[in-house]
Amino acid sequence: MRLVRPCRYDDTLPKSAANHVRIIGGAWRRRVIRFPHAEGVRPTPDRVRETLFNWLRQDLSGKRCLDLYAGSGALTLEAASRGAVLAVAVDRNRALTDALRATGKALGASAVEASVGDARAFIAKERRDFDVIFLDPPFGEDPWPWLLPASAERLLPGGFIYAEAAHALLPPPGFVPWRRDKAGQVHYHLFVRAEAAAD
Repeated sequence: MRLVRPCRYDDTLPKSAANHVRIIGGAWRRRVIRFPHAEGVRPTPDRVRETLFNWLRQDLSGKRCLDLYAGSGALTLEAASRGAVLAVAVDRNRALTDALRATGKALGASAVEASVGDARAFIAKERRDFDVIFLDPPFGEDPWPWLLPASAERLLPGGFIYAEAAHALLPPPGFVPWRRDKAGQVHYHLFVRAEAAAD
C-alpha cells in the first residue's frame, strides 16, 4: 500500500515551488498549502478566486458549501477560511482528497469534509443542501448537461452555483447569470435562481 504524505501549509514556501496555492482571505489568509501532483489539476487562479469571493461578499459565515471537483482544494479551503460551517470537497483522486483532509486537520478546519468519488455518483446520492456549489471540472470533460441541473437540485434558496469552464455556459433552467467574467481562457460564472435575482 502506498502511503500519501500529508499536505502541509508553509508560509515560507518559495514562489517557484510547484503544486501549491495560497489562501487569499479569511482566517488563514496568506497560508500556503501544498498538494500532490495530479494530471489535469488546474487550481483556480488567485485573481479569479478573489473576484469570486468578492461576488460572494467575502464572508461565508454559517454557509454550507460543496466543491464537486476539488482538485487542489483551493475553493474548499477558501470557503472554510471565510467562515463556512461545512465545506464538502469531492474528487476522484484519492491522493488529493487525502492531502486536503490532512491540510484541513493541520489548519484546525473542522468544517472541511473530503471524500474520494465520482462527482455524478456523489451528487446523485447526496441529500444535504448547500448555499454555494463550486463546479470546476477538467476542461477536457463536458459534464454540464447533467451537472448544472443536478447541482440546482441541491442548492438552498438564495444560493449560488459557481461554474468554471473553457467556454461560456448557459445557466440551468430557472437560473440566471448573477455575475460572469473571463480570465485568459477561463470563463467563470455565478448563477442564481431567477426569483432571487429579482429580489
